[in-house]
Amino acid sequence: MFDEIMEKFADSPGQQAVIRLLLERGFSVNEDGRVVSGGIEIPNTGIAREAGVDRRVVNATTDAILDDDELRRIFRNISAVPSLLDLAPVLDLTAITVHVRDADESGIVAAVTGAIADRGIPIRQVLTEDPEFTDEAVLYVITDEELPGDLVNEITRMAFVRTIELA
Repeated sequence: MFDEIMEKFADSPGQQAVIRLLLERGFSVNEDGRVVSGGIEIPNTGIAREAGVDRRVVNATTDAILDDDELRRIFRNISAVPSLLDLAPVLDLTAITVHVRDADESGIVAAVTGAIADRGIPIRQVLTEDPEFTDEAVLYVITDEELPGDLVNEITRMAFVRTIELA
């Protein structure tokens, strides 16, 4: 799906940058063509600065989104999910980042969370990067407790794991 969306903007790298930013941040486009997060409007100048484009590129992108039935359905309904990942150190939580070889393989989330749950460690949040929207597939698991070394080793040895990081 990501490739199909980006293809619609193939002639404009600037608009692709805006689309990528909207998708990564979970920003939607309201009926007036304004970029919003929930009910909060985000100025086009801020979007432009973050995407490295002129604000007119943001305007053209939101206009194109509203003019396309498929894009309008996507960007009117997308939303952000709050993440504990950056808060983990502040809240004394543990975050494990699992870089996988092939995100299309089934059972990745179940295997990692199952191994953690088998040790009785409470999981606070699980997030994944959608392989359609990112170059590198990653699984994030935030727990209430530190993971014991043998569990880290067990996860590292899982066939689909490329590398892991602990924070």
